[in-house]
Amino acid sequence: MNNDLLEKVMSKDGCDIHYWISNQGKDSWLIWLHGAGADHKMFNEQIPVVDKAFNLLLWDARGHGLSRPMGDKFSIKLLMEDLIEIMKIEGIEKATFVGQSMGGNTAQEMAFYHPHKVEKLVLIDCTCNTMKLTTMERFYLYLTPLITRMYPWSYLVHASVKASALQPHVQDYLQQTFNLIGKKDFVKIFLATAACLHYEEGYTINKPILLVYGEHDQTGNIKKIAPSWASSEPNCRLVEIVNASHCANQDNPSQFNTSLWEFLNDQ
Repeated sequence: MNNDLLEKVMSKDGCDIHYWISNQGKDSWLIWLHGAGADHKMFNEQIPVVDKAFNLLLWDARGHGLSRPMGDKFSIKLLMEDLIEIMKIEGIEKATFVGQSMGGNTAQEMAFYHPHKVEKLVLIDCTCNTMKLTTMERFYLYLTPLITRMYPWSYLVHASVKASALQPHVQDYLQQTFNLIGKKDFVKIFLATAACLHYEEGYTINKPILLVYGEHDQTGNIKKIAPSWASSEPNCRLVEIVNASHCANQDNPSQFNTSLWEFLNDQ
């Protein structure tokens, strides 16, 4: 991680939220939103590529990393509100949001409720918040709370890690961050992320989007819907990251970083 990043803490709704910032007086901000169970370090391979060209903000979302205990509540809407408060503190009016999985869901909600705060979106291995689900997808979503609570914690961690990454060092990282959270909060986070979906007929984000997924990502409907989602947006670039699963930016940082840099610098 870049040593130029300054760590700060914001206390809100029962949680001390840790975030890291580098304000170099640049014109553009990048806000990095990690996935469920991870922390800000999931973007370690990306920061050196962009740290000279952009102002940066990373965080450990409430309930994750150093931002524990999470407080009484957890929802994607609450994460969005946390983020808005941090942006207000730091004087950030508009940014490009880079979100992986849960982070991508949070970024989409920011675009839905506060589009004036969003310049561009980079969405990594996340589903579309506002797309209509099939009957089978709704059924699986209905069963998710029961199934998740039934699994022993050790099995839940093992299965989640294997589903999320191909590279052994990425799997080791996820195992550490998942175990730090523990089953009770992990289930709470997982279910809240699934609960953020809301069908909006005819809605488009209508911002420049880089939509990325790993070629081996088998979680949910992410890979399946990516082409139709991309084609429904007027300004969306779809990229499949080879040799990568659900954490595509970590499994194959080289290809991801190239796509990211090209997108960020495309006027």
